[in-house]
Amino acid sequence: MNEETFPKTLLGAIKYFADRDNSLNFMVQIHWPEGVTCPWCDSSEHSFISTRRVWKCKSCRKQFSAKAGTIFEDSPIGLDKWFPAVWMIVNMKNGISSYELGKHLGVTQKTAWFMNHRIRKAMQTGTFKKLSGEVEVDETYIGGKARNMHKWKREQRIQGRGGVGKVAVMGLLERDGEVRAQVIGEADQDTLHKAVKRNVRRGSEVFSDGLEGLQRP
Repeated sequence: MNEETFPKTLLGAIKYFADRDNSLNFMVQIHWPEGVTCPWCDSSEHSFISTRRVWKCKSCRKQFSAKAGTIFEDSPIGLDKWFPAVWMIVNMKNGISSYELGKHLGVTQKTAWFMNHRIRKAMQTGTFKKLSGEVEVDETYIGGKARNMHKWKREQRIQGRGGVGKVAVMGLLERDGEVRAQVIGEADQDTLHKAVKRNVRRGSEVFSDGLEGLQRP
């Protein structure tokens, strides 16, 4: 990336990333700094289909885009929207609301909230990439001692509701790789599956108490 041409203002970022080639080239540089590789088999032998802006692996014959294996993967939103959003969230020190973000990008508040949430998660982990390969998933409850709780919470704990007053935390471990942990609202199947979808790349094997050896589609 040429620092002289990289946008330094919001207007500059919007104009710069509106160019599809600029967006694609920037994504390639941060996703594959050492060269494009297939997210399915890690082969570096591929061909680029310019009409669809995707690559076709010569080894496994599968096609993939620059979004593959990143937080952008499951989203129909274009990189021309994602990168200005990243620019705003990173550079606005006082933060930016989903309403304001949506207004600048020309998207709905709901879409802007989704983008804001994913980008901030990426900022916490320090990467746009998802976990891959063999990933272990587990959840637990973390909370304080009963004597520090409000009276009604202590009573519910005594009645056997062990999760009451505690926070549900989900951990994801990429074998021989990264570890991630996040607070979740509920430790139910739907919540856990959505968290796996957000954090784990397609084609990876997910291991948990109830889903041993599940392959993420």
